[in-house]
Amino acid sequence: MTTTDLPHIGHWIDGGHRPSTSGRTAPVFNPATGAPQANVALADQAEIDEAIASAQRGFETWSGYSIAKRQSVLFAFRELLNARKGELAEIITREHGKVVSDAMGEILRGQEVVELATGFPHLLKGAFNENASTGIDVYSIKQPLGVVGIISPFNFPAMVPMWFFPVAIAAGNAVVLKPSEKDPSAALWLAELWAEAGLPAGVFTVLQGDKLAVDGLLNDPVVQSVSFVGSTPIAQYIYETAAKNGKRVQALGGAKNHMLVLPDADLDLVADQAVNAGYGAAGERCMAISVVLAVEPVANELIAKISERIAGLRIGAGSATPEPHMGPLITAEHRAKVASYVDIAEADGAEIVVDGRGLTVAGCEDGFFFGPTLIDRVPTTSRAYTEEIFGPVLEVVRVSSYEEGVELINSGRFGNGTAIFTNDGGAARRFQHEIQVGMIGINVPIPVPVAYHSFGGWKQSLFGDAKAYGVQGFEFFTREKAITSRWLDPATHGGINLGFPQND
Repeated sequence: MTTTDLPHIGHWIDGGHRPSTSGRTAPVFNPATGAPQANVALADQAEIDEAIASAQRGFETWSGYSIAKRQSVLFAFRELLNARKGELAEIITREHGKVVSDAMGEILRGQEVVELATGFPHLLKGAFNENASTGIDVYSIKQPLGVVGIISPFNFPAMVPMWFFPVAIAAGNAVVLKPSEKDPSAALWLAELWAEAGLPAGVFTVLQGDKLAVDGLLNDPVVQSVSFVGSTPIAQYIYETAAKNGKRVQALGGAKNHMLVLPDADLDLVADQAVNAGYGAAGERCMAISVVLAVEPVANELIAKISERIAGLRIGAGSATPEPHMGPLITAEHRAKVASYVDIAEADGAEIVVDGRGLTVAGCEDGFFFGPTLIDRVPTTSRAYTEEIFGPVLEVVRVSSYEEGVELINSGRFGNGTAIFTNDGGAARRFQHEIQVGMIGINVPIPVPVAYHSFGGWKQSLFGDAKAYGVQGFEFFTREKAITSRWLDPATHGGINLGFPQND
């Protein structure tokens, strides 16, 4: 089969599949085999305009639905997702490469936001003050923004969109989702599910594409807000461009997450959690632990325990039986990038304790595999330390004290997530107060908040107006009107008074 014979992945516009007519496509690979499995459309300007216009029509319909009717559609979507989530997990594994159980875990975390959104009516309530001034009532109402854009990354093709679209749709908006062109099919599956749940045409649109589609969402005046998750340089571009065009923005960027290990910590627990948080999903997580700050004298013992656990990890195709612990990276280019950071660390004097470069998997020799890698004594001046690697590379930096570890974390340009492992409650409480990071784990390595809180970091890990999901999500996807009302008795209206209104 030639690349021109591969299946075509198109858009979802106006309530149905829409093959692209742009003539532009990109290959979608199976990361486990390295072979292309489909071609995804890359929208041209006409298709971008069509998608946004359809979404505007969908918004005009959907925003007129009663809250009760909108809620019934949300519940129907939740039930369909819960019943058929196994189908979605298989799609994610086929295009992203993560193991099926990890794909299922991503869906379940996204489903938490769907479930939050089903209870949305109380989050859309305004406030009311009777007789704020004599005969005058003041109250507020919350209304949807209109058409909203979501630009999602390759690493969580289901969960990250679900951080945003259930809340946006519950609030009465219409969504245009631009998924990653590396794994675009999960978005179309979700669109089909929305249609089956009874969502009107146009309210959920999938626009496949590249930078042209991104810029289309950022620049079109119909689009009222943009939600993004990805690297920091792109997050900053999204933020600056959308804000310049008067849009609301929530742009979640990159990370360099640290785990501070104090000498009193349970090192077996630490080793287990470092492996889980460093190598799960092949390290392609913005909340992955990438640096272990080991307060001496624990480093040698901890490295030995982590190395022992790495030796028992199974690497293979995400759909293999028995299921491996870790699958491949998303593309050959990304694998080369991850390897380049190991090269940099080695050149800068770090010790490669476990080397994942050059790993091959029997039967999947052309797959994009990269083995779990453990690096000791990484200089904090090395680019391998200061930059996000986004792969299965765990670095160890030895520090002499709690204070030195906190200083390293706080001096970094990212502030997404961090963790401390200790049995000292006083140290943990001090850590949560002093650390300049948005999401903190205490003996928890990946502190992703549950849906009724909100997700987002500090510093160069978050640009824009609000964090994702939770109450902040509903605030982001609605705007408030304040209304001052007086109903006059014609016999006692008081006549003409040109002075500034005063409260007597």
